[in-house]
Amino acid sequence: MTDPHSSVVLREARPGDLGWIVHRQGKGYWEEFGWNEEYEALVARIVADFAAGHDPSREAVWIAELDGEPVGSVMCVDAGGSVAKLRLLWVEPSGRGKGVGGLLVRRCVDFAREAGYLSMTLWTMGVLDAARRLYEEAGFALTSEKPVRMFGKDDLVNQVWDLPLRESAA
Repeated sequence: MTDPHSSVVLREARPGDLGWIVHRQGKGYWEEFGWNEEYEALVARIVADFAAGHDPSREAVWIAELDGEPVGSVMCVDAGGSVAKLRLLWVEPSGRGKGVGGLLVRRCVDFAREAGYLSMTLWTMGVLDAARRLYEEAGFALTSEKPVRMFGKDDLVNQVWDLPLRESAA
């Protein structure tokens, strides 16, 4: 049940938040899905690449807070050309069912649109049902999937989802 006095606040990342993202995703995906350190290493590389040099007019990270505590995060990065990439969506168990994930996805999509990207893409795993529902609600469509062995698991399905951000000229 949602506390009527709780409110979700989105803010841009500040020092310490990128480390929090790596820690929480590494630990969270281990606890919930049994993913090994390969996943944490991937998250660390993504975060390090962002921290090493990003264009703030085209790339950003948001932290969702509930009652002053971080409960979620998402990144928008340049995927090349006119394509933005939604990366590292995470919602803490304490933030689930409270609109945190939808708020993070909408902010990321809105930012990409405002930054002038023509489309947005994301890469995920099929086992992440709650995230898939958020992507579908935001208008993303599944464009490819294939079975993979990653993160210490033999039975994952790699998925790519895409979203046009501008009306195509008819």
